Amino acid sequence: MLEKSSLGSEMSKKKPVVKDAPRLTKTAETLLWRLEHGYQLETDPLGGGLLLRNVKENLVVRAASANQSTIKALEGRGLIHANTEGLVAIWRAKMKPAK
Repeated sequence: MLEKSSLGSEMSKKKPVVKDAPRLTKTAETLLWRLEHGYQLETDPLGGGLLLRNVKENLVVRAASANQSTIKALEGRGLIHANTEGLVAIWRAKMKPAK
């Protein structure tokens, strides 16, 4: 039979389980890539009407596969942030810290 002191030491040796964050969907990865490479995402106040705008070339692309839940997932992970200007919310990728 084990003593109480040996049981306590056995239990304290266990390492806590750390779960990795779930991977991004293909749509979220594509949207994030575009935001990191010069595009900005524009939405109306309700989150609809998603447009990707390349600021340098003034090229506008409709984000067909992305939706409000994609934006919420990226925002929840801290990968993007919004800047609301009037009736348009402009989403940009957060800058990665320098190593």
